[in-house]
Amino acid sequence: MILVDTASWPWRHHLWCHMVSDTSIEELHAFARRLGVPERAFQGDHYDITSELRDCAIAEGAQSVSSRQLVQALYAAGLRRPPAARN
Repeated sequence: MILVDTASWPWRHHLWCHMVSDTSIEELHAFARRLGVPERAFQGDHYDITSELRDCAIAEGAQSVSSRQLVQALYAAGLRRPPAARN
């Protein structure tokens, strides 16, 4: 399942959030491609997306969760990467 947290990080006139998969990185990449998210937004275990894309992701079936739940899901799936190992 694709998960998104709350868009609360301001940068370049947008609020940003994280998008992850609790299943696989392949699922995450496929979902991001459907939304038109550029590959450069991938950060090793998540995508950074704008609040506008977050709304689109939810409309396409992503689940809104807290930041804590998002990180817990990454760890539970074995997909969390340490900061030094992320792109």
